[in-house]
Amino acid sequence: MLLTATDVTKTYFGKPALRGFSYELDRGKIIGLLGPNGSGKSTLLKAIAGLIPVDSGKILVDGQKVGVRTKNQVAYLPEIDPFYQSHRVIDVLNFYKSCFKDFDTQRAEALLEELALERNQVIRSFSKGMRVRLKLVLTLSRRAPLLLLDEPLSGIDPLSRDTIIKAIAREFDPANQSIILSTHEVFESEGLFDEVVLLEKGQIKWQGHMESLRESSSLKRLLEEVYL
Repeated sequence: MLLTATDVTKTYFGKPALRGFSYELDRGKIIGLLGPNGSGKSTLLKAIAGLIPVDSGKILVDGQKVGVRTKNQVAYLPEIDPFYQSHRVIDVLNFYKSCFKDFDTQRAEALLEELALERNQVIRSFSKGMRVRLKLVLTLSRRAPLLLLDEPLSGIDPLSRDTIIKAIAREFDPANQSIILSTHEVFESEGLFDEVVLLEKGQIKWQGHMESLRESSSLKRLLEEVYL
Protein backbone atom coordinates (compact mmCIF):
# COMPACT_ATOMS: atom_id res chain seq x y z
CA MET A 1 0.00 0.00 0.00
CA LEU A 2 1.17 3.51 -0.81
CA LEU A 3 -0.59 4.85 2.30
CA THR A 4 -1.69 3.05 5.44
CA ALA A 5 -3.27 4.86 8.37
CA THR A 6 -4.16 2.78 11.43
CA ASP A 7 -6.25 4.06 14.35
CA VAL A 8 -4.84 7.59 14.10
CA THR A 9 -5.88 10.16 16.70
CA LYS A 10 -5.00 13.83 17.03
CA THR A 11 -6.28 16.31 19.60
CA TYR A 12 -5.93 20.10 19.76
CA PHE A 13 -6.41 21.65 23.22
CA GLY A 14 -8.59 18.77 24.34
CA LYS A 15 -10.71 18.77 21.17
CA PRO A 16 -10.34 15.68 18.92
CA ALA A 17 -9.50 16.42 15.28
CA LEU A 18 -8.97 12.77 14.26
CA ARG A 19 -10.65 9.90 16.11
CA GLY A 20 -9.28 6.45 15.33
CA PHE A 21 -8.87 7.18 11.62
CA SER A 22 -7.92 4.11 9.55
CA TYR A 23 -7.51 3.97 5.78
CA GLU A 24 -5.49 2.30 3.00
CA LEU A 25 -4.61 3.67 -0.43
CA ASP A 26 -2.67 2.17 -3.31
CA ARG A 27 -1.25 3.84 -6.42
CA GLY A 28 -3.38 4.88 -9.35
CA LYS A 29 -6.27 6.72 -7.68
CA ILE A 30 -7.54 10.24 -7.10
CA ILE A 31 -9.39 10.43 -3.81
CA GLY A 32 -11.89 13.13 -2.97
CA LEU A 33 -11.55 13.94 0.74
CA LEU A 34 -14.78 15.70 1.65
CA GLY A 35 -16.49 16.99 4.75
CA PRO A 36 -17.62 20.15 6.54
CA ASN A 37 -15.26 22.57 8.25
CA GLY A 38 -13.75 21.00 11.33
CA SER A 39 -14.15 17.43 10.08
CA GLY A 40 -10.38 16.80 10.16
CA LYS A 41 -9.42 17.05 6.49
CA SER A 42 -6.51 19.49 6.83
CA THR A 43 -5.27 17.81 10.01
CA LEU A 44 -5.18 14.48 8.21
CA LEU A 45 -3.24 15.83 5.24
CA LYS A 46 -0.71 17.58 7.49
CA ALA A 47 -0.22 14.38 9.48
CA ILE A 48 0.39 12.35 6.30
CA ALA A 49 2.84 15.00 5.10
CA GLY A 50 4.70 14.77 8.40
CA LEU A 51 4.02 18.38 9.34
CA ILE A 52 2.29 17.57 12.63
CA PRO A 53 2.69 14.60 14.98
CA VAL A 54 -0.25 12.37 15.82
CA ASP A 55 -1.17 11.48 19.39
CA SER A 56 -1.58 7.77 18.72
CA GLY A 57 -1.90 5.32 15.86
CA LYS A 58 0.39 4.90 12.88
CA ILE A 59 0.76 6.36 9.39
CA LEU A 60 2.94 4.59 6.82
CA VAL A 61 3.84 6.00 3.40
CA ASP A 62 5.14 3.33 1.03
CA GLY A 63 5.77 1.10 4.04
CA GLN A 64 7.75 3.66 6.05
CA LYS A 65 6.61 5.47 9.15
CA VAL A 66 5.95 9.15 8.44
CA GLY A 67 9.08 11.18 9.12
CA VAL A 68 12.20 12.49 7.42
CA ARG A 69 12.43 9.46 5.11
CA THR A 70 8.93 9.95 3.73
CA LYS A 71 9.37 13.64 2.84
CA ASN A 72 10.44 12.69 -0.68
CA GLN A 73 7.43 10.42 -1.08
CA VAL A 74 4.85 13.13 -0.45
CA ALA A 75 4.15 16.43 -2.25
CA TYR A 76 1.86 18.71 -0.26
CA LEU A 77 -0.12 21.70 -1.52
CA PRO A 78 -1.16 23.74 1.54
CA GLU A 79 -4.27 25.87 1.75
CA ILE A 80 -2.21 28.85 2.96
CA ASP A 81 0.41 30.61 0.83
CA PRO A 82 4.01 29.81 1.77
CA PHE A 83 5.58 32.49 -0.45
CA TYR A 84 7.69 35.56 0.31
CA GLN A 85 6.04 38.60 -1.29
CA SER A 86 9.30 39.93 -2.76
CA HIS A 87 10.24 36.67 -4.50
CA ARG A 88 9.81 36.05 -8.20
CA VAL A 89 8.37 32.85 -9.62
CA ILE A 90 11.83 31.68 -10.66
CA ASP A 91 13.08 32.21 -7.10
CA VAL A 92 10.38 29.90 -5.78
CA LEU A 93 11.14 27.26 -8.41
CA ASN A 94 14.84 27.36 -7.57
CA PHE A 95 14.06 27.00 -3.87
CA TYR A 96 11.93 23.92 -4.47
CA LYS A 97 14.61 22.45 -6.74
CA SER A 98 17.15 22.85 -3.93
CA CYS A 99 14.84 21.14 -1.43
CA PHE A 100 13.49 18.21 -3.43
CA LYS A 101 15.56 15.85 -5.58
CA ASP A 102 12.47 14.78 -7.49
CA PHE A 103 11.60 18.33 -8.61
CA ASP A 104 11.33 18.35 -12.43
CA THR A 105 12.38 21.79 -13.71
CA GLN A 106 11.31 21.10 -17.28
CA ARG A 107 7.89 20.02 -16.14
CA ALA A 108 7.63 23.15 -14.00
CA GLU A 109 8.51 25.40 -16.95
CA ALA A 110 5.88 23.69 -19.11
CA LEU A 111 3.25 24.07 -16.39
CA LEU A 112 4.08 27.76 -15.96
CA GLU A 113 3.31 28.31 -19.63
CA GLU A 114 0.11 26.22 -19.51
CA LEU A 115 -1.15 28.05 -16.42
CA ALA A 116 -0.23 31.50 -17.74
CA LEU A 117 2.49 32.35 -15.21
CA GLU A 118 5.77 34.08 -16.05
CA ARG A 119 9.16 33.26 -14.54
CA ASN A 120 9.99 36.85 -13.57
CA GLN A 121 6.64 37.82 -12.09
CA VAL A 122 6.83 39.00 -8.47
CA ILE A 123 4.59 37.18 -5.98
CA ARG A 124 3.38 40.50 -4.54
CA SER A 125 1.51 41.18 -7.78
CA PHE A 126 -0.38 37.87 -7.82
CA SER A 127 -4.11 37.40 -7.42
CA LYS A 128 -5.35 34.52 -5.28
CA GLY A 129 -5.97 32.44 -8.39
CA MET A 130 -2.40 33.01 -9.59
CA ARG A 131 -1.03 32.00 -6.19
CA VAL A 132 -3.01 28.77 -6.30
CA ARG A 133 -1.76 28.07 -9.82
CA LEU A 134 1.83 28.58 -8.66
CA LYS A 135 1.30 26.20 -5.72
CA LEU A 136 -0.07 23.67 -8.19
CA VAL A 137 2.97 24.06 -10.45
CA LEU A 138 5.27 23.37 -7.52
CA THR A 139 3.32 20.33 -6.37
CA LEU A 140 2.75 18.72 -9.78
CA SER A 141 6.41 19.26 -10.73
CA ARG A 142 7.51 16.82 -8.08
CA ARG A 143 7.71 13.14 -9.00
CA ALA A 144 6.41 12.09 -5.60
CA PRO A 145 4.15 9.01 -5.40
CA LEU A 146 1.62 10.70 -3.12
CA LEU A 147 0.18 14.17 -3.78
CA LEU A 148 -1.84 15.91 -1.10
CA LEU A 149 -3.91 18.88 -2.31
CA ASP A 150 -5.59 20.91 0.43
CA GLU A 151 -8.38 23.11 -0.97
CA PRO A 152 -6.70 23.96 -4.29
CA LEU A 153 -9.97 25.43 -5.62
CA SER A 154 -10.97 27.56 -2.65
CA GLY A 155 -11.91 31.19 -3.21
CA ILE A 156 -10.91 31.51 -6.85
CA ASP A 157 -12.93 32.31 -9.95
CA PRO A 158 -14.65 29.57 -12.02
CA LEU A 159 -12.24 29.94 -14.96
CA SER A 160 -9.22 29.41 -12.72
CA ARG A 161 -10.91 26.42 -11.07
CA ASP A 162 -11.53 24.85 -14.46
CA THR A 163 -7.89 25.44 -15.47
CA ILE A 164 -6.63 23.84 -12.25
CA ILE A 165 -8.90 20.80 -12.55
CA LYS A 166 -7.75 20.19 -16.12
CA ALA A 167 -4.09 20.53 -15.08
CA ILE A 168 -4.51 17.99 -12.28
CA ALA A 169 -6.20 15.50 -14.61
CA ARG A 170 -3.59 15.99 -17.32
CA GLU A 171 -0.51 15.71 -15.12
CA PHE A 172 -1.67 12.80 -12.94
CA ASP A 173 0.49 9.68 -13.43
CA PRO A 174 -1.75 6.77 -12.42
CA ALA A 175 0.98 4.17 -12.90
CA ASN A 176 3.11 5.76 -10.17
CA GLN A 177 0.99 8.18 -8.16
CA SER A 178 -2.13 8.73 -6.12
CA ILE A 179 -3.73 12.04 -5.18
CA ILE A 180 -5.79 12.95 -2.13
CA LEU A 181 -7.72 16.13 -2.88
CA SER A 182 -9.55 17.95 -0.09
CA THR A 183 -12.14 20.39 -1.35
CA HIS A 184 -15.42 22.15 -0.68
CA GLU A 185 -15.86 22.71 -4.43
CA VAL A 186 -17.33 19.23 -4.70
CA PHE A 187 -19.43 19.33 -7.82
CA GLU A 188 -16.80 21.03 -9.97
CA SER A 189 -14.11 18.50 -9.06
CA GLU A 190 -16.07 15.25 -8.70
CA GLY A 191 -15.18 14.23 -12.26
CA LEU A 192 -11.59 13.75 -11.05
CA PHE A 193 -12.44 11.31 -8.28
CA ASP A 194 -12.00 7.55 -8.42
CA GLU A 195 -13.06 7.23 -4.80
CA VAL A 196 -14.62 9.48 -2.18
CA VAL A 197 -13.95 9.58 1.56
CA LEU A 198 -16.42 11.55 3.69
CA LEU A 199 -15.16 12.74 7.07
CA GLU A 200 -17.16 13.90 10.06
CA LYS A 201 -15.64 14.75 13.44
CA GLY A 202 -12.36 13.08 12.54
CA GLN A 203 -13.84 9.76 11.46
CA ILE A 204 -14.77 8.20 8.13
CA LYS A 205 -18.52 8.56 7.72
CA TRP A 206 -18.62 6.96 4.26
CA GLN A 207 -16.17 5.77 1.62
CA GLY A 208 -16.65 4.19 -1.77
CA HIS A 209 -16.01 4.17 -5.49
CA MET A 210 -17.42 6.95 -7.63
CA GLU A 211 -18.30 4.52 -10.42
CA SER A 212 -20.59 2.53 -8.12
CA LEU A 213 -22.03 5.71 -6.65
CA ARG A 214 -22.88 7.08 -10.10
CA GLU A 215 -24.70 3.86 -10.99
CA SER A 216 -26.95 3.89 -7.93
CA SER A 217 -27.19 7.52 -6.84
CA SER A 218 -25.23 10.78 -7.05
CA LEU A 219 -22.63 12.55 -4.98
CA LYS A 220 -25.08 15.36 -4.25
CA ARG A 221 -27.65 12.95 -2.87
CA LEU A 222 -25.00 11.09 -0.85
CA LEU A 223 -23.78 14.32 0.77
CA GLU A 224 -27.35 15.24 1.67
CA GLU A 225 -27.94 11.81 3.22
CA VAL A 226 -24.72 11.86 5.23
CA TYR A 227 -24.61 15.45 6.43
CA LEU A 228 -28.19 16.76 6.47
